[in-house]
Amino acid sequence: MNGQSVITLELAGEAETMRFGEDLALVLKVGDCLALSGDLGAGKSTLARALLRALADDDDLEVPSPTFTLVQSYDLRIPVAHFDLYRLGDASELDELGFDEALSNGICLVEWPEIAEDLLPDSRITLKLEHRGSGRVATITAPEERMKRIRRVLAIRDTLSGWGYAGARRRFLTGDASVVRAYETLRTADGRDLILMDWPGQPEGPPVLDGKPYPKVAHIAESIHPFVAIAGYLREIGLAAPQVFNADYEHGILVIEDLGRQGVLDEAGRPIADRYRESVAALAFLHSHQARQDIPVTESHVHHIPDFDPTAMKMEARLLLDWHLPWKRGAEPSEEERRDYLAIWDGLIRELEGSERNLLLRDFHSPNIIWRPHESGVRQIGIIDFQDAMIGPTAYDLASIVQDARVDIPAALADQMMVDYVTLRRSLGSFDEPAFLKAFSIMAAQRNCKLAGLWVRLKERDGKPGYMKHMPRTLRYLAAALRHEALAPLRDWCRKAGIELPES
Repeated sequence: MNGQSVITLELAGEAETMRFGEDLALVLKVGDCLALSGDLGAGKSTLARALLRALADDDDLEVPSPTFTLVQSYDLRIPVAHFDLYRLGDASELDELGFDEALSNGICLVEWPEIAEDLLPDSRITLKLEHRGSGRVATITAPEERMKRIRRVLAIRDTLSGWGYAGARRRFLTGDASVVRAYETLRTADGRDLILMDWPGQPEGPPVLDGKPYPKVAHIAESIHPFVAIAGYLREIGLAAPQVFNADYEHGILVIEDLGRQGVLDEAGRPIADRYRESVAALAFLHSHQARQDIPVTESHVHHIPDFDPTAMKMEARLLLDWHLPWKRGAEPSEEERRDYLAIWDGLIRELEGSERNLLLRDFHSPNIIWRPHESGVRQIGIIDFQDAMIGPTAYDLASIVQDARVDIPAALADQMMVDYVTLRRSLGSFDEPAFLKAFSIMAAQRNCKLAGLWVRLKERDGKPGYMKHMPRTLRYLAAALRHEALAPLRDWCRKAGIELPES
């Protein structure tokens, strides 16, 4: 195979072989084939068992050998088909075992790959285990694209060891829609539970405006510095954000406090009213403090919180033009439609002049809120995922939680949250309620125009159709925002463009 990279590792005994299998569980993705090669007793089954149990996050998962069944399937976070080809009568029988289908839907883990080597994909990851003393040597051969992932997971393991977390148990926690960041849980040798943020640097994307790529136009964070800065500020004013324990700024690795697993939704995915109301109280508390725009992170780096400026607002609102409308109609918007839409947003953004401005967390909604029942007051609300924070109209964050993009918020609860916020803001200082409510409608419309396009982009560009389930809710929220008189021009434009919005 051409274009292959090779890594050789020393694994000092069974524990390190198992740990390497667990780390590989963080690397493998749908479409990956891991070919395990080596003599009897070399550790293939040990590594495979550790890998499968890590994917399942179940140390007691039964992992029978597929020697006699030839294939054993596991419905895990990523489906896995575990093949043992030792007893395969003929290489052509691999098709009959459903190899291609399994690979298209998940991961194929193959022991004794030599039996059908010519039928395995050229893109496979080959892992050969050999005895060396009391331990083993692992030789990994893979295309560079896949090897890059393996190098990353091994580099993080080395970094963790250097920080005093040698042997920490790592498990996948979650990724994000942007696929830029991933999160792991860490269980340290002394029993502490921590969170690892894996945020590798990304190549600069194509220019979208004035020669700048999208992150620079929309002020999307591109390193861990903003996260550390905002986390420190939130903690400083008395809110609950993760404490940062270790940071590798060059390579984008953080170890942070684990705020817990409870959220603001019940087991059926419905909002828990008291927790949403406490979230709004925390937001009002945040907005009663005037944020500093420049926050020192290291001796050599000060994070300047960017402004949510007109360019960024319009860039996000354009997602409806660029993605939603072509998906809805099967045709691109006309130049006239595009010109009129952007002109409307120019006018709406001017309407925001003079509105209250403060720190915007940007995605203050259910996935990013942790419920902390052992705390009291605003510290019951754990705040995460705020690295894209900006300075802008405070109404944006209230719209994010009142119109939670991933949850149906009952009208009575939404109304109560609005009342709670306004009441609290009045009690905490001067507050222009009419101006705020107008800004709320404009910001709600801007956010939902962005989301209406984002769901389509995730489906069509990024291969993530699951987000489309949020589209009906997003359009309902947009319709609600457009009822404000200031939004009449945008409401008329949507009607003429054929964007069907619910009546209520």
